[in-house]
Amino acid sequence: MEMLLTLLFISIAINLSMFVVAYLFKTDKLTDISYAVTFVVLSVYGLASSVASFPYIILAAMICIWAFRLGAYLLKRIGRIGKDKRFDGKREKFLPFLQFWLLQGITVGVVMLPSILFFSYGTGKIGIVSIVGVVLWLLGLIIEAIADDQKYKFINDINNKGKWIDIGLWKYSRHPNYFGEILLWVGIYIFTLSGLSVMQGLIGLSGPLYIAVLIIFVSGIPLLEKSAYRKWGENKGYLEYKNQTSILLLLPKRK
Repeated sequence: MEMLLTLLFISIAINLSMFVVAYLFKTDKLTDISYAVTFVVLSVYGLASSVASFPYIILAAMICIWAFRLGAYLLKRIGRIGKDKRFDGKREKFLPFLQFWLLQGITVGVVMLPSILFFSYGTGKIGIVSIVGVVLWLLGLIIEAIADDQKYKFINDINNKGKWIDIGLWKYSRHPNYFGEILLWVGIYIFTLSGLSVMQGLIGLSGPLYIAVLIIFVSGIPLLEKSAYRKWGENKGYLEYKNQTSILLLLPKRK
């Protein structure tokens, strides 16, 4: 419990510190990179506070590899577009902007919960379940990285201006990057199970459930779907793509 509270405090402190800079300079360039940095700091702290045996190192490495990859991508993206439309009308307002940063700090703590429990109480065991977790994490990481790269190249090609992406992984899912994101956190959760008690495992389940609910029902897919419908809701080609293509899972097109 002590480590959980400590890491939650660190997570919120990092994001509130970044908020101050972002608010003063009215910039969106710190928002996403701070998200990735917080995961790295918490995983390194968790590793340093535990017995640095192989399973703990693997767990910290999985989190850091994902965070470095995502952070680098998001930094490149915001550097090119300059601002994040999510904060239009918010970055100038203290409380709405603060609310986002505070929620981001809490989100990192909740998503990291199974990992924090593993660092705090885990037995350090690795079994078949752990291997399954690593495989799912790797698969999710690859899917997310490929999807992000395909979309980045697509939207930065002037020939695709005003078009929706329906190539590569996006041909089989309208949000393959989110599918990869959820899958990798499920993999990390499964990896921790070998070292946790049943009760700890049940508590840790809130981590992948939280990120899945956030993406599917709150701030991920719903916002992008609304934005896409505003742009192409009257386009028959887009409506056909939407009706035939899975919203999240990578599946064959529906007839």
